Amino acid sequence: MCGINGVFFKKSASEEKISGILSKMNGKIFHRGPDEDGFYVKSTNKLSLGMAMRRLSIIDLSTGKQPMFSKDGKIAIVFNGEIYNYRQLKSDLEKKDVSFLTTSDTEVILRLYEIYGTASFEMLDGMFAFSIFDENQNKLFITRDFFGEKPLYYANFENEIFWASELKSIMAVTNNKPEISKEGLNLFLQLTYIPAPFSIYEGISKLPPNHYLELDCSNSSTKVLEIKNDLETKIDPNISFEDAKKQTHHLVSESVESRSVADVPLGTFLSGGVDSSIVSLVLASQKENKIDTFSVGFEKKSFDETDKSRVVADLINSNHHEFIISVDDLKDNISNILLNFDEPFADSSSLPTYLVAHKTRQFVKVALTGDGGDEVFGGYNKYYMGKLNTKYTSMVPEAVHGFIKKTSFPFLSTKDDKRGRRFKAKRLLNAINYEGDFYYNIVSLAFQAEEVETLLKKPWRNKNTFGHHKNLIGNSNRSLTHFRNIDKIMSLEGDMLVKVDRTSMLTSLESRAPFLNKKLWEFTAQLPEDYLMKGWNKKYLLKEAFKQHFPDGFLDKSKKGFGVPVGDWLRGHLSLELKSYIEPGFLKSQNIFNPDNIREIVEKHLSGKEDNTFRVWTFYCFQKWYKETYLAI
Repeated sequence: MCGINGVFFKKSASEEKISGILSKMNGKIFHRGPDEDGFYVKSTNKLSLGMAMRRLSIIDLSTGKQPMFSKDGKIAIVFNGEIYNYRQLKSDLEKKDVSFLTTSDTEVILRLYEIYGTASFEMLDGMFAFSIFDENQNKLFITRDFFGEKPLYYANFENEIFWASELKSIMAVTNNKPEISKEGLNLFLQLTYIPAPFSIYEGISKLPPNHYLELDCSNSSTKVLEIKNDLETKIDPNISFEDAKKQTHHLVSESVESRSVADVPLGTFLSGGVDSSIVSLVLASQKENKIDTFSVGFEKKSFDETDKSRVVADLINSNHHEFIISVDDLKDNISNILLNFDEPFADSSSLPTYLVAHKTRQFVKVALTGDGGDEVFGGYNKYYMGKLNTKYTSMVPEAVHGFIKKTSFPFLSTKDDKRGRRFKAKRLLNAINYEGDFYYNIVSLAFQAEEVETLLKKPWRNKNTFGHHKNLIGNSNRSLTHFRNIDKIMSLEGDMLVKVDRTSMLTSLESRAPFLNKKLWEFTAQLPEDYLMKGWNKKYLLKEAFKQHFPDGFLDKSKKGFGVPVGDWLRGHLSLELKSYIEPGFLKSQNIFNPDNIREIVEKHLSGKEDNTFRVWTFYCFQKWYKETYLAI
């Protein structure tokens, strides 16, 4: 696990200049790879290019140094991630008389590319971002994995092109700070995050998952291409539920095994939910010795679920480590965590995720997580909401809905950050949409589109916030498959995986997600939808496949989610900072928000008249980022 950086000059540049830039970029991501670094610089009359990396050694500790080169020195690679099927790929190559100098997965990527070119990218099962310079073609290829587990930013400026694992590397070497992206801002205010290909900056993009960027160094032209992925697992369209259960059990177990290959200590994050419990149970069954499990709890009991993780830890007889979080544990870390994302990011669960990663890193270097289980097997409450929207809009006329919404909202408003039934009912009513695009309302956790319209000054408004993603996913429909595809492209890539990558790598911990496996995704994508969600029973197939291993009813218990009481904190120890962000002078100098509208939302929350946690926290995270980025001396 590492971080990568690179620069290409459209005009000639000295090796000294290139090396200096790479050193600055690498220095910003030391936390991603504290074990060693590596550089590749190529400067001629026709070419000025450099690649660098920081390494966190997990596999092949002694001979996996990067950059790595082809035997003739004409092809170079820097790589961030893990290739889980590298042993099988290596065996296949050895049958073709390909020899290896190391035992690393990096060399497997390189040798595959030498034989198959860019067609080799689809053969890789793993999480990765890498860049390959091929001197024979005079081309550079920058590649990102199927789900987007590993980050990759790139900027195509007037005289140079940069790419990096984290935005901070690019920002450290740009001559002028980029302008705020209108598209990125609107996406953030609705979603609480910014999905690929957008970022918060004009001119800086995220490489979409399952894509690669091709740079022709002879003329500086670039194009972004999709990695082809033909279905590896084609199933019988009439597969029985019992056979689907058996296949699910096998594929999940196989994936956990492949993701537990490491030459360093390894454990699991155990929240007590379905996904992390299954991952922990399977891993424990595959290891001869006790595994380490890690969970985090909260002093505020309405957020604490450590009792569930203890049940699983006792069941699998793990070395269980439990950490209880208080406000004081986070007071000194909030700024460090939030600003490490380099752009506004308002998923408050990033705070406890960082703390559990920080604590876990004291014991192991790799942790398996349950991330992706909801997307792959249909486990989110918002999938209920999608079904309810379909039923509701078919029965209730739009005019009647407007009356219900107007009269019920005062009774559904809450003053405390509890996120109970009234909160969920209000969120559902707010998301109801009669035009077919309701799921985009459901995933808009902060402000709805009409609220953003009143929140922002006119030059910053974007009336087609989700236009790019709608074009990618296709015409809106009301199926679970459609909802899951939206989540894969938007919330998984832009939120869940960003949260886990940045918080874990900030502590130099590698996290792996067994549910994020192409085989599993392809398998569930071909199943009847009622296998995944039977009636109102979410993740039905997954739970049925593993329920015999757990106490009766355990996998059907409700899960609160990995939340923290930020709504209370905004009224407490963060209130002075929050108030500074709605001061007339501050808002006027920004010239982004309509002062009266945003001030009303914030003040109602501060006074306790309304619980506006999600909206106010989103505003707070943006303003904190803005002040640090544009106003810090």
